[in-house]
Amino acid sequence: QLLPTMLVPLFTVLGLCLALCQTAHSAGHYSSGSPVPIYVNKVGPYYNPHETYHYYELPVCRPDTIVHKSMSLGELLDGDRMAVSMFNVKFSLPATNTLLCSKTLTESDLARLRSAVEDLYYFEFVVDDIPDSSATWKEAGLVPHTHRVYLWTHLDFKFYYKNDRIVYASVATSGKVDLDEITPASPALRFTYSVSWVPSAVSFEDRAQLIRDTSFFPKSLEIHWLSVINSLVLVALLIAFVSVILCRILRRDFARYNLDDEGPAGSTAAEAASLDEDNLGWKSVHADVFRPPGHKCFYSAVVGVGAQFLSIVTGLLGMALLGLFNVHNHGSMNSACVLLYALTSGVAGFVSCRLFRQLGGERWVRNVLITSALFAVPLFLVWAVVNSVVWAYGTTQALPWSTVLLLLSLWLLVGFPLTIVGGSFGKRVPAGLDAPCRTRNIAREIPPCPATRAGLAVSVELYYVYATVWGRQHYSLYGILTLVYVILLFVTACVSVTTTYFQLSAEDYRWWWRSLFSGGSASLFVLAYSVYYYFWRASMSGAVQAVQFFGYSLLLCYVFFLSLGAVSFVASFRFVRYIYANIKMD
Repeated sequence: QLLPTMLVPLFTVLGLCLALCQTAHSAGHYSSGSPVPIYVNKVGPYYNPHETYHYYELPVCRPDTIVHKSMSLGELLDGDRMAVSMFNVKFSLPATNTLLCSKTLTESDLARLRSAVEDLYYFEFVVDDIPDSSATWKEAGLVPHTHRVYLWTHLDFKFYYKNDRIVYASVATSGKVDLDEITPASPALRFTYSVSWVPSAVSFEDRAQLIRDTSFFPKSLEIHWLSVINSLVLVALLIAFVSVILCRILRRDFARYNLDDEGPAGSTAAEAASLDEDNLGWKSVHADVFRPPGHKCFYSAVVGVGAQFLSIVTGLLGMALLGLFNVHNHGSMNSACVLLYALTSGVAGFVSCRLFRQLGGERWVRNVLITSALFAVPLFLVWAVVNSVVWAYGTTQALPWSTVLLLLSLWLLVGFPLTIVGGSFGKRVPAGLDAPCRTRNIAREIPPCPATRAGLAVSVELYYVYATVWGRQHYSLYGILTLVYVILLFVTACVSVTTTYFQLSAEDYRWWWRSLFSGGSASLFVLAYSVYYYFWRASMSGAVQAVQFFGYSLLLCYVFFLSLGAVSFVASFRFVRYIYANIKMD
């Protein structure tokens, strides 16, 4: 039974190391006068981070034949489409006002550039694996009759180097031209660039921090510590409440439930009736509390896939703490997510089939199929809708068919087989839950009880996660994110244990599904926050960005439901076993 848990982390580490090496060692060594390739990547509206287009779709200087750079899976998933540029840059050799090209703009070219300016387009170059972004155009004027649109025609490259390595690169714009004064009959525009080289004391190993500190995009992490402190105080109060109040209640329950059912010798009828009344509550459902839930095959699959995503998140945070997701490692986190999902499929199969077998299930093949499809099918449906929309608009977020086939092959040849392997080990577990009390054949009647709502109190630092995924900030405080992740797990477990106790005290033994929904209901908070973030915190607009945001936000909510549902179930199950193992029963 321990073999899957031993092999999966091993294969995960090996596979991720191979995948990350493709992007982690792209930076090169240069000698004086050797060429430094500059790749043009993508352009798009500043406030729509996931609406990106190929740089050469704009009327800019472009070579006769466009040659694309070989990219990793993570870069393709991130919408990168790097291509060789026309810039001729030599290491440590400056250049001044070098002509890039002369271009006559047609009416359609001018209209396209004006539209780009109105949408606040930015561009991204990549130099020595360093992303460098800037705005090529400028708007001016506060009222319509003074509104002006400018085009920058000159780029100033500044490279910082130490010995034979480039540690930082920046690009600035100048030479503005009023587009309203340009017509197809105007002389051709001259696009030029300059290059300067600056010695730097920053070592190559520390350049990632320099890139983050001098990014074109803004940084706003000043209040992050305050939010983390607030979360810590909240979870401390919650854990204190559960630990102190609930423990006192349990001690009182144990004391009265462990009295002899016949009562002390010579007890009066009133005292006997009082003892009978004391036996009401969660002890009265001891013969039904371990009755398997309905739809146990689907229930087991939900817990198994939730355990898989907990493994994925834990693996990602561990890799991030090791520094594998530096800003110049393009798409490394995307590659890690894909490979972790495939390689941890064995965890889902093992946990799902193991629980299914313990609940008395027999059709383990059906359980494996449901486990494999539980997330893959919703993911495919959402991706199909999103990819169709972004493909219709011609953005670089539309995946090439070669990438789609690669992802499909990865799931069919790695993910699905590992689910079967994990399930084959999980089904070998002996049937039965090894419960501390026996389950009666006839289910007990459940008295009417008030409904409870739980899980909505769970909160996480979603703003900073969303600002990274759907904004322009590069998140690097992975230690804080790990702390918040641990806080979330503790809060989910505490809420689940509390609600399960109240439910059993109301003599309702149907805690299985409710415990799962107790933790999974945090996904409703994530969904509500997603709507709030899009309309009130972000400045995103347009069909392309909206479809991507809400499509993938629904998937995120689904992941929250599966992951926290699994945590909630484990916490409730261990709690139920504990309380019934500590009382005397007939």
